[in-house]
Amino acid sequence: MTISLGSRTGRPRSRWRLAMWGGAAALLLVPLAAMQFTNEVDWDGSDFIVMGAMLAASCGAFELAMRASGSIAYRAATGIAVIATFLLIWVNLAVGIIGSEDNPANLMYVAVIAIALASAIAARGRPTGMARGFAATGTAQAQVGLVALTMGLGADEPPGSIGILVLNAFFAGLWLLSAALFWKSAGIRLVLFGDDDRPT
Repeated sequence: MTISLGSRTGRPRSRWRLAMWGGAAALLLVPLAAMQFTNEVDWDGSDFIVMGAMLAASCGAFELAMRASGSIAYRAATGIAVIATFLLIWVNLAVGIIGSEDNPANLMYVAVIAIALASAIAARGRPTGMARGFAATGTAQAQVGLVALTMGLGADEPPGSIGILVLNAFFAGLWLLSAALFWKSAGIRLVLFGDDDRPT
């Protein structure tokens, strides 16, 4: 039996799109409003352009995922990957992870983002390819953290060694969670610790 995906799904999708893009616009207005009440927030035109471009790219990527697959796991995986990318760029531009935003060691995260983007492009939306790519991204994220800790990079600056460890573990966890969800959307069950109950 064929089920029509006409008007019943059109309205919910339109509401999600409106909420997503409206939320992005509202988020962009937050620093503008904050500037009216405090001197701690001092954005110029370039700051708003960069943030606007990041929000537009993030919303556009998620909308493509909504159209590419109806799988909840696939959409969740994409959403997590988009959030991880957005936050990684934003945190590094705003305050930095390894020391301050001016610490050149933070440029290592450019490689992490490049791996994520290259993997997504190479996979062409296929869940198994996306899973492998984001698993590699999570590994790269963890390696950057280990390099920073081993070499003592940013240890004397906020957030310090513990902060670097926690932040890198957080982002690596997001990438790996995204990868696991892409595997799930592909119908591939991950077997952990030898717990395999498939018939032999």
